[in-house]
This record gives sequence, C-alpha cells and structure tokens, in this order.
Amino acid sequence: MGDTKQTKTIGEHYAAAELARRGWAPAFTRDGLERTDILAVRTDSARRMIEVQVKTTLTSGWKWANWPLGEKTQGPSASEHEYFVMVAALSDLATPPRFFVLPRAHVAAAAWISHQHWLTEPGIPAGKRNAGVAHSRVNLRTFEQYENRWDLLDTDENECPVLLPAEYRTYALDERVGLPADHPWRAALPAW
Repeated sequence: MGDTKQTKTIGEHYAAAELARRGWAPAFTRDGLERTDILAVRTDSARRMIEVQVKTTLTSGWKWANWPLGEKTQGPSASEHEYFVMVAALSDLATPPRFFVLPRAHVAAAAWISHQHWLTEPGIPAGKRNAGVAHSRVNLRTFEQYENRWDLLDTDENECPVLLPAEYRTYALDERVGLPADHPWRAALPAW
C-alpha cells in the first residue's frame, strides 16, 4: 500500500479502537491540529485527558519495521499528557498490528539518539552518511519494551519509566550523540 494518507488513516483507526477497548473515549482531531491525531478522555470518574499522535508503518516483516520521525517529532512536550502510539502493521492482513505506547519525550530522545548515532557511528567513512535529523528513522527494536504499554497513558510523562534500550542512555551521555538542545533530559537524565 503506497498511499501515505491511507496508511495514516489505518493507524489512527487502529489506535482509536484500542483506546476505546481500554476505557478511553477517543476523538479524531481535524487535519490542521499539529502534533495531535486523537484526543481521548478516560471514561471513569478521573476523566483524564490525553493527546495522542499516531505514527504508522506498513511493512512486509517485523525486522524491517521502522518509523520516520522528523524534526517536529523531536520537539519538547507541550504538556505532561502528550503520547505517541506507534502502529506497526504487516502488509499481510491476517496478522494483527502491533502497538507501542510512549510519552513524547521518549520518542524525541529515541529519534535524536538513533539518528545521531547512525550519523556519527565510528568506523563509517566521513561523508558517507550525511542526512539531516529531519530524516531520522527509528526501528521497532528501539521501542520493543513499550509494546502494549497502554498503562503509561495513565501516568504523566515525567513519571513514566524509560524503556528505551540501555545503550541509548550511554549514547545520550556521549558528546558524539547527546540529546536535542531543548530536551528535558539534558537537565537531568533519568535512570533506565
């Protein structure tokens, strides 16, 4: 399926259905609301409200699944209630999609770290890799520990456990890779 608008629609509907199954009342936003595809309110007495951005990849196999996460994705959170639902769906319709639920700050860190590590990886000849951060791609393995972590939606961003691969913390501390200039973890890198 080559139509990116159709892929986006597929992912948003899958995510909305999963939210509804888990006690959220999801509402799609209009195409002009930047960074939010779904607003959802808890249907219990807490009435917690969250903003969800959905990123979808359609792939022929899990090992090739990755999401393009450009500069806008790497910006800081505007609130403690911003999340991503990363949807990975196989082109064979018999296999159910997989969902990865992350706070925005975790996605921003992963996108930056993945790209900067790839760009400056030791042993790669100078000039061989030169794509800007707008072309960051993050593979499924990076988000594996966030699979089906719908429970994180009930937790403010700064209280969510960081479940990125352990080497990402090392890369975040490395001058070669680091974190985006406005990322909140630059002040105090959480443990993970």
